[in-house]
Amino acid sequence: MLLNEQYVDSLYGEDADLARAKAGIAAAGMPDISVAEGYGRLLTMLVAMSGAHKILEIGALGGYSGICLARGLKEGGSLVSLELLQSYADLAKRHMEAAGLGDKVDYMVGDAKQSLAELRAAGGRFDFFFIDADKEGYPAYLDYAIELAEPGAVIVGDNILLRGRTTNPAKEGPSVLAVRSFNERIASDERLLSTVLPGYDGLAIAIVK
Repeated sequence: MLLNEQYVDSLYGEDADLARAKAGIAAAGMPDISVAEGYGRLLTMLVAMSGAHKILEIGALGGYSGICLARGLKEGGSLVSLELLQSYADLAKRHMEAAGLGDKVDYMVGDAKQSLAELRAAGGRFDFFFIDADKEGYPAYLDYAIELAEPGAVIVGDNILLRGRTTNPAKEGPSVLAVRSFNERIASDERLLSTVLPGYDGLAIAIVK
């Protein structure tokens, strides 16, 4: 983590709910890839500022980002979280419940593209999307998000710099190519108003016009 990011994070005291989630993720042997602390705070703010009522999260992991997202919801708001693995969804649910947010979230377990197709078939519509799952799937997830979006919906994608691999011309793996495609589309799609933040591991934010 860069010095500037360390300084910013040092301004905030420990968050008991998020610390519990991080500890639970580590204890379960899950990868340490939750959204960065600063961007977690930003997620809560973006949800609150946008007035979102229906959030779709692609990639639950251990519930860290789910807590951040659900905290920004107004009364009656809900979060649908897609997760490949049942064990991850179960742990995320426990962390959400411990944070007092368990009643706001429902999990769909299985391949995210299949879950997204099911949501589309059911006429699902959302006003906030958070994409933080397998990087090769990012272009497809963006397509689905735009398709399932209410006008004015917010789309956020995490880890769009891939710890420097995205900007390294020598890197040409499938995940890198997929994320580059995602970033280029976020920046150029005429249906979107967007920006990309380079801090931490990068965050893309777009509004569906």
